[in-house]
Amino acid sequence: MTNKEIYSTWCQTQLRLPIFMQPWWLDAVCAGKEWDVMLILNHDLGTVNDLGEDDIVAAMPYLLRKRWGMRYIIMPQQTQLGGIWLEEKLGLKGEDWWSKVCQIAANKLQAMNLAYYYQQFPIHNPCPPALKALGFKVKDRITYRILDLNDLDRVIAAFSKNKRRQLQKALSLHVEHGMEAEEFYRFHKRCMLEQKKHISYSREFLLVLDRKTRRLGQSEIIRICNADGEIYAAAFVVWDNRRMYYLIPCYSALYKDSGASALLVLEALKLARQKGVQFDFEGSNERGIANHYKQFGSEPYHYCSVSKVYRPIFYIALLFNWLRNIRYHL
Repeated sequence: MTNKEIYSTWCQTQLRLPIFMQPWWLDAVCAGKEWDVMLILNHDLGTVNDLGEDDIVAAMPYLLRKRWGMRYIIMPQQTQLGGIWLEEKLGLKGEDWWSKVCQIAANKLQAMNLAYYYQQFPIHNPCPPALKALGFKVKDRITYRILDLNDLDRVIAAFSKNKRRQLQKALSLHVEHGMEAEEFYRFHKRCMLEQKKHISYSREFLLVLDRKTRRLGQSEIIRICNADGEIYAAAFVVWDNRRMYYLIPCYSALYKDSGASALLVLEALKLARQKGVQFDFEGSNERGIANHYKQFGSEPYHYCSVSKVYRPIFYIALLFNWLRNIRYHL
């Protein structure tokens, strides 16, 4: 069996594994690209626990890219979390066995002859500090969550006055579920053009992701429109058995004062409540976006990105490519 096949079977035992690290998710977001997984087995640690020698103690799925004659690992598109996932049965108390896992992972990454490595680790994962001690760069990132959605009136009461005012403005708008991915992509692309920006993913990428997630009943596209069917705002949300993620929201600048953005969030929260999961805004370090999410009564949660430059020339190649793209767009 390949590492990916072994990983797929193991994932079925990891009940807390985020959707972003599931094999089927990686198949979708890495379509046409190369993803694989690093496995660390119990005998790699010296069999220091009750698992069998060949049982998995940790796994690190990754997207491997090749460009400019260099190999590098980065996060796939629309994927918030990755990194090293530790076997849930072992827990995190007692001996810091995960520091040994990190040393083994660091050695394996070194042997891959990479130019660059970058992944974002789940909240409360103990590996980033251990990797920092091994020479990796660790950066704090932030997302915003609402954990308890049982009492929706209490949730709405925690909204800022501004967001509650926006909901009043949106009373005449309509909510529709089940928007087609093609239509969503066209709308998002139009929203980005209104801001003189470029959409960050392709139509084909979205269609594959939509097909995979809908087939498993783990996604929905919500849209807000007026009585004539004109779309004001829309969001592609996904969920696992613990959280719903506000994956791709988009709003038309033409209707920014309609209250549609606040209504869109409220409808996503209602759906998360219906599914019995927490809500994650997939927060941003951008001040404006972060402030928008905080006004819904969400709480900040910190997680980490972990990176390492193995070949400094990689940054030079990135800079050259960025300058070339700037000239192209001009």
